[in-house]
Amino acid sequence: MSKRKVIIIGSAYPLRGGLSAYNERLARAYQQRGDEVIVYTFSLQYPGFLFPGRTQYSSEPPPADLDIRVRINSVNPLNWISVGREIARIKPDLVIIKFWIPFMAPCLGRIARIIRKNKFSKVVSIIDNIIPHEKRIGDRFLGNYWVKSVQGFITMSRTVLNDLESFDNIKPKLFCAHPLYDNFGEIMEKTEAKKQLHLDENTRYLLFFGFIRDYKGLDLLLEAMQNPQIKELPVKLIVAGEFYTDSKPYFNIIEKYNLEDRLVLRTDFIPDSDVAKYFCACDLVVQPYKNATQSGVSQIAYHFNKPMITTNVGGLAEIVPDGKVGYVINPDSREIVDGIEKYYKEDKEAEFSANVKIEKEKYSWERMTETIDKLL
Repeated sequence: MSKRKVIIIGSAYPLRGGLSAYNERLARAYQQRGDEVIVYTFSLQYPGFLFPGRTQYSSEPPPADLDIRVRINSVNPLNWISVGREIARIKPDLVIIKFWIPFMAPCLGRIARIIRKNKFSKVVSIIDNIIPHEKRIGDRFLGNYWVKSVQGFITMSRTVLNDLESFDNIKPKLFCAHPLYDNFGEIMEKTEAKKQLHLDENTRYLLFFGFIRDYKGLDLLLEAMQNPQIKELPVKLIVAGEFYTDSKPYFNIIEKYNLEDRLVLRTDFIPDSDVAKYFCACDLVVQPYKNATQSGVSQIAYHFNKPMITTNVGGLAEIVPDGKVGYVINPDSREIVDGIEKYYKEDKEAEFSANVKIEKEKYSWERMTETIDKLL
């Protein structure tokens, strides 16, 4: 294809987290195709009182290879008009807007509608969720506003594709699984990763990774860790991620079952430069989600060749073939226990890791850009 001008709208540096990592990696995928890429990100993403973590901003150096323009204020309608007109004047061939929460519908929807007035740019959306995990009044109204703002949709789980049909059954929409997060560094030896994290070299580790929200089921995993079958194994659980919810109920479980010696709690934000260490140090990634659509954590695990236990909610089971790269279970502490015990007692690490290396070939960024081409 001839060189195009592509604009990606969404979270990016200096903002941190999975949304930023996704948009920056997508920008590089288009750059690798020879396209000119600009990323428009937020000067204000969330007002402070709505943000559950400690800070929204990265402490790492900016990506030198990307043109990132910090422009968008999510709560200032005058800003939306200004940004929309600025992008419309650039006349990009393609505008991709990442949508993940109804709160962003007025801001991103207004910008999209203004861009489309140039009668030239194609404006499409990659949608994480159209129905949020944590529901609020007005979600449906805001979702309807959003789907009317763009010309087509990419979803990263079939669950979201089905949800989207209840909002719109006319505009083109395609499924493409979440690509690999291959931007967190190279695979390192397990012993070296443990050393760098100051972990015991002779202990085996499970990993729960990512922002801690109630729907992610960490409470179920903590309940599983007190089970006598798990206590018989030489295994500890690493919890690596910042609390985005009240931490007290989780610490109550830890205290109730005296789990302190069974856990490694790293509940600050994990910077990008440390992500590889946590995945390489563990034997198994556990995602005990109570509800979900897709998960970037699965795609980090794939990159680092790590087997997974995940639950059969949303689109998670779509990308974790049961008994091949891990286990798919119900969101139940008893089934988590059984999955962990089976993994270790049947010594599945080498088999599952080998299968992960094969399975992950499906999740390339080229497949995502090709799916967007097909949508257009």
